[in-house]
Amino acid sequence: MVGSVPRPNGETIPVSAAIRLISSAPPSEGKAHRLAPGVHWVRHPLPFALDHVNVWLLEDGATWTLVDTGVHSSRSQSAWEAVFAGPMQGRPASRVLATHFHPDHIGLAAWLCQRFSADLWTSRTEWLLARLLHQDQTPALRDEIRTFYSAAGLDDEQTQALTERGNAYARGVPALPARYHRLRQDDGVRIGDRLWRVVTGGGHSPEHVCLACEDAGVLIAGDMILPGISPNVSVWANEPDADPLSEFFDGLSRLRGLPDDLLVLPSHGIPFHGLHGRIDELLHHHEIRLSEVMDACAAAPQSVGDITRLLFRRPLDTHQLSFAVGEALAHLNHLVVQGQLRRETDAAGRWWFQRR
Repeated sequence: MVGSVPRPNGETIPVSAAIRLISSAPPSEGKAHRLAPGVHWVRHPLPFALDHVNVWLLEDGATWTLVDTGVHSSRSQSAWEAVFAGPMQGRPASRVLATHFHPDHIGLAAWLCQRFSADLWTSRTEWLLARLLHQDQTPALRDEIRTFYSAAGLDDEQTQALTERGNAYARGVPALPARYHRLRQDDGVRIGDRLWRVVTGGGHSPEHVCLACEDAGVLIAGDMILPGISPNVSVWANEPDADPLSEFFDGLSRLRGLPDDLLVLPSHGIPFHGLHGRIDELLHHHEIRLSEVMDACAAAPQSVGDITRLLFRRPLDTHQLSFAVGEALAHLNHLVVQGQLRRETDAAGRWWFQRR
C-alpha cells in the first residue's frame, strides 16, 4: 500500500506468491510453539501500533539461549515469567543474544542477564550504540535534533514536537549490561549440538545480527527481512549525511547467499519460506521509491519534508513522522551518494535536493 505507514517501523509491501507463511497461528502470551528441533517461537507484547515482537528460545544443552528480549515493561516481564515456568521448564538461560540495539530487541537484556547470570551476545556496533543512546540526554543532542528537523524543512510545530520527544531510548531500555560478548560476520555460534552462522546487515541498524543454521533449516532474520512490511531504513540527527540504504542493500546481498529454502524467522509477523523472493520484493520496493524521489527532484528542488509527504500520503503522529522523515532522507542521501542528486542549503539552513 504505497504511501502509508500502518506501523511505526515500516511500510506495507504486498506479499507475493513467492512468500509462503507457515500455517501455525502465533503463540499466545507466555506460551511457545516449536518450529524446528530445538527452536521455539515466543511472542511478546509491544505498546505501539506494531503490537508484538517475536523472540526465540534455542535449546542449549541443559540451558537455553534467548534471542531478543522484548521492550522493558511490566507486561513483558510477566510474559517472560510465564515462559520461564512453562516452555523453558525451569531451565536457566546461559546467554541472551540481541539481534540489534532497538528497545524491543534489547530492552530487557539487563534484567534477563542479571536473573540468570548470563552474558549478552551482540555485535560491537549495536552494543556501543545502545550504551551511547541509553546515557545521552545532553542538551547538545536536543540541539542537534532541532537543527536536523528544521533543516529537513518541517514546520515549527512538527520540529518542536520532535525536539521535545528528544532521545526516548532510555524509556524502553532503562539499563544495559556493562559487558558483552562480541559477534562478527561469519562467526560460528555453537548452540546445543548445532552450529549457527552470524550474518550481519546494516541500514535498519548499523551491525544487525542474523543467525543461520542450515542443519536446522532456519534463519533468524530479526528486522532485516519481514514478511508484511519493509524494515525502516532511516537517517537520524546524529549522522545526517549517512547512506543507510546502501548498507541495507549490502546486508540483503549477504542474506541472498543463504539457501532459499530456509524457514525465515522474522521479528514481526509470521515465519515464512521464500527468502530470495522476499529479498527481491524489498529491493523492488526501494527501486520504486528511488524512482519517485528522482522524478520529483528533477521537476523542482525538494525538501526532506516535501519527499516525506510524497512517500507517506496520510497524517502521521510524532512517532511515525520521525521514521517517515528518516526514511525519506535515506532515499535522498542515497541518490546524492550515487551522484544523481545534489544538496544545497539555503540562508535559513534548510536542505534542498535537485537533480544534477
